Amino acid sequence: MQDLIAQLLARLGEDPQREGLLKTPDRVARSFEYLTSGYRTKVEEIVNGALFTVDYNEMVIVRDIDFYSLCEHHLLPFFGKCHVAYVPNGKVIGLSKIPRLVDMFARRLQLQERMTSQIAETIRDQIHPHGVAVVCEGTHLCMAMRGVEKQASTTVTSAMLGAFHDDPRTRNEFLKLVRHR
Repeated sequence: MQDLIAQLLARLGEDPQREGLLKTPDRVARSFEYLTSGYRTKVEEIVNGALFTVDYNEMVIVRDIDFYSLCEHHLLPFFGKCHVAYVPNGKVIGLSKIPRLVDMFARRLQLQERMTSQIAETIRDQIHPHGVAVVCEGTHLCMAMRGVEKQASTTVTSAMLGAFHDDPRTRNEFLKLVRHR
């Protein structure tokens, strides 16, 4: 990867041998390995058995989960907050596992829409709740730095499964609790 980055620098009109760029290919390669580490992470490693039988059937929400990702179209960052809720059906997942799942899917070349669905579907598949809801609010540098150049715009995506899809009251309760600061 380092050779490719050095070639890219040269194609951009830079001298990869100048002092400030000598270690750039190594730094960029390590950065991309970290920023795409979600490809090398498995759901089973994250969950690690942290599924618990509980007699609880009210909404569980983890909100304001920071995420950082890379747009698959331009390789530019997008970042924001993710809000996740589910209504248990006899099982809950360890609370720290939810932000770890968000990170796993964010640390890939992504579309925000796909990432939102992947998070919801994974939680559904792990604990089979009555419903799962995920809302992601993101700022995309591909829209802010280039193209349309709208720095203040935010993209909001949602995935509503089960009770959150079928029952407007459940969906509205979630949305109200996420908005409440």
